[in-house]
Amino acid sequence: MTTYDERTKLSDLTTTADQVRRSVESVIEGKPEVVRLSLTVLLAEGHLLIEDVPGVGKTMLAKALARSIDCSVRRIQFTPDLLPSDITGVSVYDQQRRDFEFKPGAIFAQIVIGDEINRASPKTQSALLESMEERQVTVDGHTYELPDPFMVVATQNPVEMEGTYPLPEAQRDRFMARVSIGYPSPAAELEMLDVHGGFSPLADLQPVAHAHEIGKLIEAVREIHVAQAVRRYAVELVGATRNHPELRLGASPRATLQLLRAAKASAALSGREFTLPDDVQALAVPVLAHRLLPTAQAQLNRRTAEQVVTEIVRSTPVPDPSPQQPEPYGQQSPRRY
Repeated sequence: MTTYDERTKLSDLTTTADQVRRSVESVIEGKPEVVRLSLTVLLAEGHLLIEDVPGVGKTMLAKALARSIDCSVRRIQFTPDLLPSDITGVSVYDQQRRDFEFKPGAIFAQIVIGDEINRASPKTQSALLESMEERQVTVDGHTYELPDPFMVVATQNPVEMEGTYPLPEAQRDRFMARVSIGYPSPAAELEMLDVHGGFSPLADLQPVAHAHEIGKLIEAVREIHVAQAVRRYAVELVGATRNHPELRLGASPRATLQLLRAAKASAALSGREFTLPDDVQALAVPVLAHRLLPTAQAQLNRRTAEQVVTEIVRSTPVPDPSPQQPEPYGQQSPRRY
């Protein structure tokens, strides 16, 4: 049976998350599903990749999320001449001390905004790999821990645009989810002109949550129960991508783990103490599609990874939801991811 403290945690989570959601939605008009996914990734301890054409609000979404939380924020503008040391930091020789002193780079923040990440060279892009996976930076043989919580929100333009470098598979796999904002509806665009036509919507945005509150919410998400049937369902979805005839690269085991973590965060945002197959289904496309590589024939047929994942979700049997009842929280520790 769920204790009073655990019910309070979940209640605090939904209240605080709703405040952050409303704050971000005051800037990003008409895209509630995009804002919810951003919060899901934050509470699941993941990283978010926002891909779309210029001018639809990719950077504004990242900034709005960062400013809604009272934490350290750094922005990196990726350009072809950006060096890896600009991101991770560099050791500088101090003449007075006669020793090397480490100067932290832009990655040393709780929320890091990487703007147009695919305009930098692959060497610079790879500087993020260790930071995103292990939450640490190694420079000149010394390892430095990154702050907690830590999240990278990166934006990129479509690879067909001039001056872009496609992200390598290892880099894409570090991002928990990819989202495309898309063009707003005519009504949302008209409201945007009325409300934000005369000033920047970010100018008056104030933090509605503190970094330590987000840390507590992340701990509460870790306690969300995942039944064995839901775990098996996630494994079957990911496994189907590895055997699909239209894919030459399927999703990795890291994708399975992140899919379950995102499902737990989604369940918590819905006010539930346990996950459902619906949570996994809703997140399958944003969590899995960007990790997949279609075959040449699939590309000739104009088949996208998103379409393949959608078909896999439709064809994979959904487990019976009856076993999804939560167990006592004291017995859930061995089940955590």
